[in-house]
Amino acid sequence: MAIEVIPLSRLQSEASGVLARCCDSGRPVVVELPDHRLVAIQPLDADDESDSLVSELLETSEQFRALVKKSKDSPRRPFVPGT
Repeated sequence: MAIEVIPLSRLQSEASGVLARCCDSGRPVVVELPDHRLVAIQPLDADDESDSLVSELLETSEQFRALVKKSKDSPRRPFVPGT
C-alpha cells in the first residue's frame, strides 16, 4: 500500500482535495509538520472501522466518554433540512 507524504502547507491549501483522494483511494496520507513530526490521516470504512474506533475511544478516553454523556444529556432539536 503506497502512502502519500505531503507537507502541512499542501494540506492547508488543498484540504478538500487531499482528503477526498485519501477517502477515494482508501490509502492513508501522512502530513509532515514544520518541525518534521508526522501525522497520519487514514480513511475509515463507515461500516467496519467507525464502530471499532468509537468502541476503542469509549474504552480508553475519559474525555470522549464525557463528550458522549454531555451529548446524551443535552436537549434534542428536530432536524430541519435546508435551514
